Amino acid sequence: MSRQHWQYAATAVIWLTSLFVVAIWVKGGGIEDAVSLGSDLFMSIGRLAGLISANLLLLQVILLAQIPLFERGFGRAGITRMHRLTGIWSFSLMVAHIMLITMAYSLQGRMGLLSQFWDFTLHYPDMIFADIAVLLIILVMITSARRARRRLRYESWHLLHLWAYLGVALAIPHMLSTGGDFLTSPLATAYWWTLWGVAAASIVIFRAGMPLMRSLRHGVRVSRVIPDGSRGVTVQMTGRDLDRLGAHAGQFFTWRFLDGHGWTRGHPFSLSAAPTATTLQISARVVGDGTRRLARLKPGTRVLLEGPFGHMTGQERGEGGLLMLAAGAGVAPMVSILEEETFAPGQAVLITRDHDESELMRSEAIRRLVQEKGLVHRPMDGPRARRGAGWLPAGHAGWSGAQLLQRLAPRSGRIGIDRCEVYVCGPDPWMDAVLRDLTRAGFSADRIHSESFNPVPEPSPAPERQNH
Repeated sequence: MSRQHWQYAATAVIWLTSLFVVAIWVKGGGIEDAVSLGSDLFMSIGRLAGLISANLLLLQVILLAQIPLFERGFGRAGITRMHRLTGIWSFSLMVAHIMLITMAYSLQGRMGLLSQFWDFTLHYPDMIFADIAVLLIILVMITSARRARRRLRYESWHLLHLWAYLGVALAIPHMLSTGGDFLTSPLATAYWWTLWGVAAASIVIFRAGMPLMRSLRHGVRVSRVIPDGSRGVTVQMTGRDLDRLGAHAGQFFTWRFLDGHGWTRGHPFSLSAAPTATTLQISARVVGDGTRRLARLKPGTRVLLEGPFGHMTGQERGEGGLLMLAAGAGVAPMVSILEEETFAPGQAVLITRDHDESELMRSEAIRRLVQEKGLVHRPMDGPRARRGAGWLPAGHAGWSGAQLLQRLAPRSGRIGIDRCEVYVCGPDPWMDAVLRDLTRAGFSADRIHSESFNPVPEPSPAPERQNH
């Protein structure tokens, strides 16, 4: 099944579950109450907000459980964006549900809003659990804000984010004891119990069971750790039957190295060399606790891995040339793709961006690709340009980014830049600037491949997940 078909299937699941929730509200008399005035109106809209919020909350859990349906349909970057969007909507609707239901009961009982809310907490079944769930979800939302994430170490953020699972679990007793829409009919009851069961099973199977079984089966261990550029490190690993993982160059895994305290925290890094039946390799720039830990790994260290993830591969490549643009450690997946793909001399161009030429990672592999396969390497090093295209260095400040891309892109006979496959990897602001200029330059949107560096919090001063 093609990626587009997977995307259709994943989208259909989300829409069908959302429409089913609305149908539950309609069957429970939601429309009749909504057209009424007074407390019934607030009660009806509050019920709908609560139902949609609960549905989105569980979809958040399922989205990040790494179920193949969503991984293949949306890709990791798409899932991360949807997770963030559903989180915002779920939280907003949860707040609306609390306020509207409190207003409805306040009008009916002629009580103040604060008094009514306190009465809920003291006298309604399982409301104390719901209040704790709300506080936990608020904590997760606050620490997920971009400004707060920059101040938190990745490990701290990850630990706090796990409290969201407890928040979801604590909200369920309230839904069952006071939420009539959850038990309004056998079909509604079956739907909610199925959704809760799928969410729980997804975590157990796809986040714990399958990665553990896969890691034991393939026996991945660290074989060598070597410096890479002035600020990077490369970790080489060996294992059994690694080709059965189905990994392709350009994809990434979530890695856990069993080297002592903190091994439970996974870190996503892209493959920096084409995978083989016995080897895997990652490269990273040393900027935070997770990457500093890579530099201290000892040969023989066991490795747990989840994946492979990502769509930035050569699997859907057409007949045109390859234009690869990478900033910093983003060069790692580019090199792996170039090693795996076949191309004629001059048909592939790699543009690398570093602050200093000594920082270039995978330099030996790039030299081999230039000598043996005819890769064209265009380094663009130096401080960032203060005017013009934001992705260019100061030495190219006078250039139009779009014109420069047109000039550097490989051409093959009559095949122009609209048939060129473009791969972009780097920090989000840099990548956004490149993508804008690619569009202006006339590159085909369906031939531009990229995935975000920073779907998860970054330790200061630079992204932890920097090579994907």
